[in-house]
Amino acid sequence: MPNFVRPALVISIVVALAVFPLAAGKYEVDLIAKILVLAIFALSLELLVGQTGLVSFGHAAFFGLGAYTTALLLQDPDPRSFWLVMAAAMVVAALYALPVAALCLRTRGVYFIMVTLAFAQLVYYVFHDTKIAKGSDGIYLTGVPAISFAGWVPFDITKSLPFYYVALALLCAVYALLAMLERSRFGRALAGIRVNEQRMRAAGFATYPYKIAAFVIAAMLAGLAGFLKATKDGYVNPEMLAWHESGAVLLMIILGGLGKLRGAVLGAFAFVLLQEVFKNDAIFGEFAKRWQLLLGFTIIVCVLVLPHGLVGLPARLRRRERHDG
Repeated sequence: MPNFVRPALVISIVVALAVFPLAAGKYEVDLIAKILVLAIFALSLELLVGQTGLVSFGHAAFFGLGAYTTALLLQDPDPRSFWLVMAAAMVVAALYALPVAALCLRTRGVYFIMVTLAFAQLVYYVFHDTKIAKGSDGIYLTGVPAISFAGWVPFDITKSLPFYYVALALLCAVYALLAMLERSRFGRALAGIRVNEQRMRAAGFATYPYKIAAFVIAAMLAGLAGFLKATKDGYVNPEMLAWHESGAVLLMIILGGLGKLRGAVLGAFAFVLLQEVFKNDAIFGEFAKRWQLLLGFTIIVCVLVLPHGLVGLPARLRRRERHDG
């Protein structure tokens, strides 16, 4: 693929998403806004799994912490600064990630996976079994984060259309940030750690600080996604911290294609849209109640047929054309 084609394709997709609300209804706009938030969440895990080779099964902890921080800060009916609440959600996620990373990164392989899961479940039970945020009932946001410029509030972030464009802008910013990191010395060091950490150490790299930095950055971005999720829904419950949320976002990046930023975004879109299709009674009738079975089977087939994820489909089609020709 020529060098100019990929940026042009990305720009075209962003433009298409920007004009999408002009031709869609409220349900469709809300659905794509949900996907945009999950795409940020998926990108945060892609930095950890796809770029660094650290498979975490507890990433939902940072997603949920960002959401709960937002909810607890917005218990006052008076509006608070969007930027301050967003920063607080990211900082809280980072502060928890730092000691978690310091301990988890002492382990490797399946032990690392299980320890990250244990720390995530710890946070889950803190919010589920205590009255910190109304326990298992969850907590509603009574206030709203306001985007203001010198006291001027141009729009209400809780409305569907403004939230959609804010989520799209933040997704583009996160994607651009990770793309720059990927091309930087830091990103190349992470790639080296993913391929062969022992060789990186032999080359003089202290790999432990790099992995901690990647873990904390990924947690901050997950906290950002949690902030957006709480702002959109106006409600947070402990299920956002549960292990199945970590499993779902891991499936997104596997479905889209590990090691590719666009794969994380594509995987989020594919995962949510497949859910919507399989839940449709008009298409699947009574079997729609068992949509998880259909989704699981579809993902298994995709992984078997497309081992590099959905991003590998064009290359596979080109190889098939050459073979048939």
